[in-house]
Amino acid sequence: MPRCLGPTFWTIAFAAFVPLAAGTVSLVAAPTDVPAGLEPGEEMPGGSATSREAVTDRDAFSHFSHGIGFEGESRFKVGNAIFRKLWVAAPSSTQASDGLGPLYNARGCQNCHLKDGRGRPPLANWPDETAVSMFLRLSIPPETEEQKQLLAERRVSTIPDPIYGGQLQNIAIQGHDGEGQMHIAYSDVPVTLAGGQTVTLRKPTYSVAELKYGPLHPKAMLSPRIAPPMIGLGLVEAIPEADIRARADPDDADGDGISGRVNEVWSLSKQKVMLGRFGWKAGEPTIIDQSATAAAGDIGLSNPLVPLPSGDCTAAQAACLAAPNGNSERAGGFELPGELLDLVTFYAQNLAVPARRGASDAAVLKGKMLFHQAGCAACHTPSFTTGTAEGQPHLSNQRIWPYSDFLLHDMGEGLADGRPEGDADGREWRTAPLWGIGLTEVVSGHTFLLHDGRARNVEEAILWHGGEAQAARDAYAALSAEERAALVAFVNSL
Repeated sequence: MPRCLGPTFWTIAFAAFVPLAAGTVSLVAAPTDVPAGLEPGEEMPGGSATSREAVTDRDAFSHFSHGIGFEGESRFKVGNAIFRKLWVAAPSSTQASDGLGPLYNARGCQNCHLKDGRGRPPLANWPDETAVSMFLRLSIPPETEEQKQLLAERRVSTIPDPIYGGQLQNIAIQGHDGEGQMHIAYSDVPVTLAGGQTVTLRKPTYSVAELKYGPLHPKAMLSPRIAPPMIGLGLVEAIPEADIRARADPDDADGDGISGRVNEVWSLSKQKVMLGRFGWKAGEPTIIDQSATAAAGDIGLSNPLVPLPSGDCTAAQAACLAAPNGNSERAGGFELPGELLDLVTFYAQNLAVPARRGASDAAVLKGKMLFHQAGCAACHTPSFTTGTAEGQPHLSNQRIWPYSDFLLHDMGEGLADGRPEGDADGREWRTAPLWGIGLTEVVSGHTFLLHDGRARNVEEAILWHGGEAQAARDAYAALSAEERAALVAFVNSL
């Protein structure tokens, strides 16, 4: 499969648009490089590791990988218990569960990853609702030569705010103040589609109120993030690094307008620079790195990779640093010992991708053709084959269908957060995998999409695409209402 759809494709594709009636267009011919019908294995997007369980209830994302074996199932269930654990402040009689905060965003992993699925923005601003599964990343431009050197060597991906650290913790243990509260103001952005239909997008503006430790740095950059779904992470980790790198085209050498780039980031677990493949800007290289940094930043738990008992507290927050912590000898001197971190990581690696629904339906297959013709597959790469996942043969050598190239792309000014992270600039985002997207409402009880949940459904998410995705977005907007519905039906079947 070619990395992207090139100029020849676009000549063919747009020649296929012929007027039907005023304001509508239709695709009447498919390019030869668009796959026809259902491809072998496509209904099982996680390969043989795809879940065989029902996908009709909220547990659709919570099943373990098929073929995991008896011992693996046991480890998965223990990891699940840790993932669901609610941590408490230290000191506590429950020493196996203390060490929360002092500043934090959630008391447990499951609080952000709702039923192992997607987080959401608050439906109302604080104090009517406290954000839990969404928070603000914070950083500033480098100010010293040392900071510039750390960034250049990729030892860090951002420079934290000197008072508030790398993210805004809006909750605190008793006797301490949360750092502040995220506020969101939405404005309407009307978009007219072919046929005269109008869709109203909502554009968010972010600010912070109730700051308790002084002002933010004058050049502080804010980036909202909702917790992403957890399925298929071990399969993504097993994709050979060379296969992801092979799809990068940073200088757009083929002239197709798509210039995917990799993010090179520091791995705490491997102590070297690696390919970033997890997170909204591909800022984490491995699942254990992601798990360790989330435990420290989101919950305030020290662990072998991030041995900070005060979590994200800074030198400007003396009371936070002086608070009792849950480090204990029985836990190896940490709050989240290495054994438990490994179990949480194993759990995250083995949350199974569910089987597709209605993959062979006529409307879905038509939507698949339109998805490719519009150019969506240029970044949302349908499939990869995993390599060897050490100790996990059920994840190894599987053809998987994540619909992502795991590269950074310029998504335009509309989605820009203006905040660099490693090699990713303020307009770039990692292509989000699409598998399981149609089960968001079933699992998480909402349909909010994109990095900050601004899109209320798949169509709104498509219409926010810009930059390298502008041509694909415009191709979608030019479809007839029936064709748009078919394309959305295909995406929701993934």
